[in-house]
Amino acid sequence: MEAQTINPNNIIEKWIWYALILTYPFYVLGAVYIIAPVLGWLLMGYWAYNLWLPKQMRAKSIQVEPHPLVMLWLLGMFVMEIALVFGHLDFYLGIPAIIKSSIGWAKGWALLAIFIMIGATLPIRPEIIYRACCIIGLHTLILIPLFVLAAYTPIPGTIYISPLKVIGGPGPEFFEFQLYGINPESLGPRWRFFTPWAPAAGLVANFYFIFALHEKNVRWRWIGITASVAMCLMCQSRAGLVAMLFVSPAVFFISRLKSPALWISGGVGISAMAVLATELMAFVESSVDEFKGARAGSSRVRAALGRIAIQRWEDEAPIWGHGVVERGPHLVEYMPIGSHHSWYGLLFVKGVVGFIALAIPMACTFILLIARAQSCKTAQAALSCTFIIFMFSFGENLEILAYLFWPALVLIGIAFRSDTIEKSFHGKI
Repeated sequence: MEAQTINPNNIIEKWIWYALILTYPFYVLGAVYIIAPVLGWLLMGYWAYNLWLPKQMRAKSIQVEPHPLVMLWLLGMFVMEIALVFGHLDFYLGIPAIIKSSIGWAKGWALLAIFIMIGATLPIRPEIIYRACCIIGLHTLILIPLFVLAAYTPIPGTIYISPLKVIGGPGPEFFEFQLYGINPESLGPRWRFFTPWAPAAGLVANFYFIFALHEKNVRWRWIGITASVAMCLMCQSRAGLVAMLFVSPAVFFISRLKSPALWISGGVGISAMAVLATELMAFVESSVDEFKGARAGSSRVRAALGRIAIQRWEDEAPIWGHGVVERGPHLVEYMPIGSHHSWYGLLFVKGVVGFIALAIPMACTFILLIARAQSCKTAQAALSCTFIIFMFSFGENLEILAYLFWPALVLIGIAFRSDTIEKSFHGKI
């Protein structure tokens, strides 16, 4: 680790740093799911504590008044809790269920706003996140031979479930120590690393890929890139592969909207596409069919879950939702209705209120980051992270996995800071 990477006098960066580089030790203990909520609420409390101190006693570099968009995220996630309560009341689920679900909200949806708030108000440099995630990549590369070897020996895939599961969570898979898993369709090995299921590893790999691309040290950059690509291939996530191929090129062009060369080349490209429109449409259709056919069973279940969620939302709970996910029928292999899709899940569980509570902050974040990405490298990385979050929202429930991609949320918050933009104009980022 280079001396300038972490400031020994910055306790906030120390907490962020060790929470990241100790990911695999935490995974062995079954504590990854616990660390993020604890860290998030502690740092939120640290900011609130400084808010009430006299100005001369506050910690340096604390932004007491965050960007208005941060406040919009906080409002949106608070509305999620309101929708949760009304959904429970509408279906008479009881006070104990409201309390249990509210605890889940504090470990899920609330973290989206909290970590953005932390990045926007506390003295955290993006370089800390880039380097720490590259170190996780190094740990991954070291452990990959063990993971692969275990899959072809009599060693069981799941070694044990941590006793920390008594704390409570979405399921035992969040506390498992697993060396490998089995793809139910191909019956071959599939790795999820320190995540609860394989597609979630594809999500994490995409964030780490973006962080590695922005790492300044060439050696660490290539370690991070290699590890993130390996994770994406080994977890066999279709969405992960698509996102890794799409996001970086898309952000590259979006962040250069002021460039005349871009518009000229874009005009030429559109003209060429018009000539080849029929062939391109056929290629896109075949690609989509191949994407769905790669795991036809999974695509069928996801599509059926979506149809059921929409129908029941429209018929039974259009405003506040059902309050909780429900076990699905045999048609969807008893998967919970409202799972595998953030937007369908929001409509089913929290109604149109919850849907809007996420859609508005996310849309405003896109607009702000596209504007700032024209001159700020940090905003470009944050825009990439926002693209990844949006893309995976159509295949995963974001709130359940917020404990994994919280570094990306912190980075988005950093991009909101006024001092981040000021530094970018002086060429210091």
